[in-house]
Parts: sequence; structure tokens; C-alpha cells
Amino acid sequence: MAPGAPALLLLSLLSLPGLPPRAAAWVPVKRRDGCVSLPVGEWGTLFLQDNSIARLEPGILAPLASLRHLYLHNNSLHALESGAFRAQSRLLELALTGNRLRGLRVGAFAGLAQLRVLYLAGNQLVQLLDFTFLHLQRLQELHLQDNSIELLEDQALAGLSSLALLDLSRNQLGTISRETLQPLASLQVLRLTENPWRCDCALHWLGAWIKEGGQRLLSSRDKKILCAEPPRLALQSLLEVSGSSLICIPPSVHVEPLEVTANLGEDLRVACQASGYPQPLVTWRKVAQPREGAPRAQAQPEVGWRGPGGLGASDTGSGMLFLTNITLAHAGKYECEASNAGGAARVPFQLLVNVSRQQPLAPAPPPAGGPVSHEPLPETGSMAFRALGLATQTAIAAAIALLALTALLLATMICRRRRRRKKAPGPSGEGALFVNDYSDGPCTFAQLEELRDERGHEMFVIDRSKPLFAESAAEAAEAPGVAQGLPMQPPSAYEIHC
Repeated sequence: MAPGAPALLLLSLLSLPGLPPRAAAWVPVKRRDGCVSLPVGEWGTLFLQDNSIARLEPGILAPLASLRHLYLHNNSLHALESGAFRAQSRLLELALTGNRLRGLRVGAFAGLAQLRVLYLAGNQLVQLLDFTFLHLQRLQELHLQDNSIELLEDQALAGLSSLALLDLSRNQLGTISRETLQPLASLQVLRLTENPWRCDCALHWLGAWIKEGGQRLLSSRDKKILCAEPPRLALQSLLEVSGSSLICIPPSVHVEPLEVTANLGEDLRVACQASGYPQPLVTWRKVAQPREGAPRAQAQPEVGWRGPGGLGASDTGSGMLFLTNITLAHAGKYECEASNAGGAARVPFQLLVNVSRQQPLAPAPPPAGGPVSHEPLPETGSMAFRALGLATQTAIAAAIALLALTALLLATMICRRRRRRKKAPGPSGEGALFVNDYSDGPCTFAQLEELRDERGHEMFVIDRSKPLFAESAAEAAEAPGVAQGLPMQPPSAYEIHC
């Protein structure tokens, strides 16, 4: 080794982010001919705990090939680069407790073929992906307690055939599958306590497995696997709950409408409502259409979708499908799938794209007074109306038709009333004009003469040339039906007030 190489290694170690100068006191140093050198081949243990190291640069530990124990606990590591420990093929113990790790990449522990103990407790891990520990075939202890792990994928522990102790206590696990623990052929100690277990049909196997032969893996304290839900089983031990009480409700899916026509450039949001127990996981997929002439096969979901403005946008969990800036590539058949431990359900959805973009109508002039609302109004063929459910569209159309019918009936009734008023005769004397100036004495009906003007108005005019009485006293006496010898009353004149 060149005389200057050990000094460069020391400087590289001291350049770790967050590592204070005092860390050099923990590194064994020998002096030869006044030069600083590091006995790399003699190192067995490296203590770097209780610092503020935030990142391990790739290859920074490469010169420490003979390292056996590496303590990096209580630092600020947020992530582990793939191959960060590739040169540590002889490492037996790795402590990463009390850091800020949120996830573990596949390949983060590549090269640790001899590792026996791995401490990952007290981090912020949420899930463990498939094949995370694939390269640790000789690992015997895996400490994952005091994290926030909610999900263990089925192959997350694949490759751990020599594992004897697995500590998953004090996490956020609600369920665990049989496939997850299946690779652990040498398991002797299993700790699952203090997790919010959901006691349903998916956890039926765990209770049966523990009762049959798994009790040897659990201490008396570790057997207290308590149910957190459903409420009727809360705080009960999984080992004391009967298998018939661990039930699931298969999911049911509802999408409305099942077909939508969208215009180019519009945005679309479709809701997929799913129910069941446990709460189903909802996933939207775009179904690939088979080519013409090709053999018809089972539809598979398309992968590699881009985000907003791309070919599509999928959504998992919330039940909403978001499509922005719709193009012809968005048209086709989609599928909403809801799945839980009780089964799966799917509903198809068809999206049609209207190539002819509608021209916007000219805005109407604002009213003379009052505030003007700037909210856009939905057009007749707009997505706001088409996105409504079929029942809602029918109700709106029926209400509009009912209003139109009511307006028509009111107009008909008004017309009929007007016609009846024109045809019906008015009361006696209505529209008649009586003229009497009383300048030459009173008048009688016999002197009134009926006249009509050009507009058809009726009037009575006094004609003084006519006698006051239509008949004389003598003619009245000769009239038939009048008793003889009876005295006749003299005719009288009455004044007419007009």
C-alpha cells in the first residue's frame, strides 16, 4: 500500500456528513516513519454511533473489507444506497438502530454474505418490499421492532432461510400472510405483539398455525396477540377467538356512469365506490385491446402510464380515476377493481372521446344592475352534465319537462279566460251613455232614442219631439183586460239621472 493511501482513507472517513472530528479517536492508528497509516487488515470493529451521519457515499467503506462489526446506530441516515456494503463480505454484525430510514431498497444489503445480526429497530420504516433481504442467506437475527411497518409483501423475507429470530413487535401491522413467513425454515423466536391486528379471515391461518405448532416460537409474553378490530373482537387474544368469528365481507364495486363521452382537452374524474370488510383496495386499470386478427386473450392492464397530460393516470386506494387533457389515446375500456381478503370484484368503464371540439358560445351581456357571477355555467353537452349518474340525469330531464308542461297549461288557461270575457255579455247599461243636461225639464224613457257610434258604443239621446208618454189616457182605457169603472191613475213623468 502506498504511504499516502491510509491518510486519504482517514480523510474520507472524516468527510462523512455529520461526523465530528472526535470520531478519529475511535479509529486505530499506527505511525510508521512519521506517516499516518490505518491497519485496514487488522480492523474488526468500527464505532460510528451517536453522530449525525446522513448518508453513506457509494464506495466509502470499500477499503474496510475485513470489517466484522459496524455500529452506525443513532445517526441521521435517511436511505441506504444499493451496494453501500458490497465490500464488507466478512461483516457479521450491522447496527442501524435509531436512524431515519423510511424504506429499504432492493440490493441495499448486497455483499453481506456472512452477516449474522441486523439491527433496524427504531427507524421509520412503513413497508418492506419483495426480496429486500434476498442477499442475507446466513442472517440469524433480524430486529425490526419500533418502526411503523404496515405492510409486509409476500416475498419480503425471501432468502432468510437461516433466520432464527424475527422481531416485528411494536409496529402498525394489521395482517400478515402465510406466504410471508413461509421462507423462514429455521425460525425459533417470533415476536408479533403490540400491533393493531385486524382479526378477520386473512388472519385465520395465523391463529391455527400458532395453536398447532407455532407456540414453540412464542414466549408467554409473545402469545398476547390482541385484536384491534373489528370492534366486537377488540382487546381479545387471537388465540382465544374461534375461527368462525374471523370473517370477511367480499367487496362490491359501483361505478356511475358506466360510459362517458369526453371532448378533446377536457379533464375527467370518475369515482369508483367499493364496500366490504376489510376495506377493499381500489385500483383503476386501462385494459389493453387485442389487435385485429390476433388471437383473443385475457385482457391485461397497461403499465408505464404517465402522469397528468400523458397517456393516462391510475389511482390506487382512493377510488378516483383522474384523466387530464384528454386525447384520443385515453379512449377505450377501463376497469375498476376492488380486492380484500374476502375476494375481488371488477366493473368495466368505457371512455369515448369526441373528436369535434365544441365551439364556445358568445357570452351574454351582463344585466343592467346587480352583481355579476363569474362562475362558468355547464353547457348542454358538457362533461359536468354527462358525468352525472343516469338516475340524476333522468330526474333533471323530468323536472325540466314538468316545468315546461306547467308553463303551457298556464298559458292555455289565460287564453281561455280572455276569450270568455270577450264573448260574455256585460251587465245592463254597461257601455251605454245617457245624455241629459236637464236644461228643459225632466224626460221619460219614451223620449230616449238609442244610438251607436262608429266604435260600437251604445248611447241614449233625448228626443224632445216625442211625447212624454207612449200612450194617451184614452188609449189606455180602451186596452183589453182593464176593468171598467175603475179610475185610472194619471200618467206621471220621472226624472232620469244619467
